[in-house]
Amino acid sequence: MSSVVHVAVHRSQFPESVRRDLIESLRRRRVNHKFHYDSVRQTQKWLALHEACSPARREADCETLYDRSFDAAARRLKAGRVHVIGLGCGGGWKDTRLLTRLKAGGRTVFYTPCDVSVAMTLVARRAALRVVPKGRCFPLVCDLASADDLPGTLEAQGPPDAARLVTFFGMLPNFEVSVILPKLAAIVRREDLLLAGANLAPGRNYDDGMKRILPQYDNVLTRDWLMTFLLDLGVERDDGEIRFCIEDDPSGGSLKRVAADFRFSRARRIQVDAERFTFRRGESIRLFFSYRHRPGQIRSLLDPHGLRVMERWVSASEEEGVFLCRRK
Repeated sequence: MSSVVHVAVHRSQFPESVRRDLIESLRRRRVNHKFHYDSVRQTQKWLALHEACSPARREADCETLYDRSFDAAARRLKAGRVHVIGLGCGGGWKDTRLLTRLKAGGRTVFYTPCDVSVAMTLVARRAALRVVPKGRCFPLVCDLASADDLPGTLEAQGPPDAARLVTFFGMLPNFEVSVILPKLAAIVRREDLLLAGANLAPGRNYDDGMKRILPQYDNVLTRDWLMTFLLDLGVERDDGEIRFCIEDDPSGGSLKRVAADFRFSRARRIQVDAERFTFRRGESIRLFFSYRHRPGQIRSLLDPHGLRVMERWVSASEEEGVFLCRRK
């Protein structure tokens, strides 16, 4: 086995782009979520957190939920060759399960694991190689939010004669809808299928559902993961504390989200090259947010962007949902 892996890196993750986004995050006091997946250490912490807290890993019926969505997508795909594009692939667990079922159905499968993190992309590739030969796996490192030519880039990634199935698992909560959905709609071609997964707020009462899922975020593992970004910049643990809250969509929409801020209890100066940032006692920096949707909201969010929900599956706990979509 070769000790060299070829990974395509989009210019949105070139060093100058990453530095620009980091400076912007510190200036605005709002951290771009991609900086929580940047290093190998952060990737390892996130994978441990996902294993411990994600409904997809904690609930027995979630595997069945995803398998049913995979089988439904496979039935709609008539081609014998299928290219799975995993946008925000994470550790690749769900994508690999999908690839396995497609292969078992006699399909020739190709895979593009796409993530903002090199380490995460390589983890997903390693998982998928149990199913896909390395010559049919095309790892891509890319910032979905800032890449302006991703449709063309993905066109060049796989074979032109293969049907395409785009996966977008667990990504919707961590982006503003106005930013990510136009990007996603531009990627999904008329003949493609899209499988989108979302963490949901359970129950009939939205506020009660948000309170119920808050411990999935407000815990030691999440704090440790989020704190890594600040520690790597020179912030000390006792410079302040991470505070979680539930808040309404700041754009005035009907959504709610969990948010995490680091509040400084003493002044701290951060320096990135020649740039200096001073945080005074009592100031905060937004580290993270995660929208939790209700099942009916997904359809109304996707519809204005030309994406139609054809089928949906929701876990027994109502905390996880998968939506099979295509262009109108």
